[in-house]
Parts: sequence; structure tokens; C-alpha cells
Amino acid sequence: MAAVLAMPGVLVGLGSLGEESVPGGFVIGRVAADEAEILTLAVTGTARRRGLGRALLDWMASQVAAHGAGRLILEVSAGNDAARALYRGAGFTEIGRRRAYYPDGSDALVLERVWVGQEPAAL
Repeated sequence: MAAVLAMPGVLVGLGSLGEESVPGGFVIGRVAADEAEILTLAVTGTARRRGLGRALLDWMASQVAAHGAGRLILEVSAGNDAARALYRGAGFTEIGRRRAYYPDGSDALVLERVWVGQEPAAL
């Protein structure tokens, strides 16, 4: 993880719900030229379905846009219905599939959110 965090263009966001001081989730992304990728997004079980994942996604989109990116991509397991619903609701669309990508043999879906010419929060 230290090697990832030391890479150029890496952004890290922590999020909590309301007055809670303990983080309920985090997102790590990386900007490369005019696009960016989400490397990982995690939300604790007690914070799920309460808007934190969406807030972290929107925060990352605004940060990478401020760094000149007009596109944000990520990978998600084809079998992770909850994450897929989160990403779909946040404006991501499927652009590809990587067969047998994960160690368990499941496919990865490649998703993107594009906002060139508009603010990412407007999507």
C-alpha cells in the first residue's frame, strides 16, 4: 500500500457519517494526464447504504476534475451487485469486461464516468 500511496497523482479521501469521528470509508484514486482511475473504494458495513460511498465517489470526481481529468474509470467484480448499483447511480457506465480477472475466476467490469465540458457534480 505504501508503494501505491507514493505514486505520482494519488489522491486519498476519508469519510465519516455525521458527527462520527471514526472513518466509515475511504477512496484512493490516481490522476494520469486527462483521466483518472479509482484504485479502491471501501465502506464499512455499518456505513453502507447511508450515502457515504456516493459522497466519496463525488469527492474523488471533483478532486480529479480539479487536476484536469475529464474521465474517471474503475473496475468492479461482475458479481458485486451492491457496488455496481452504487456506481450506476453515480453516473458510471460499463465500457468493457476483463474475463477471469479476479483470483476466484470472476470477471471485472470496467466502468467510466465522463464529464468533459461540465462539472462532475452536475451528472
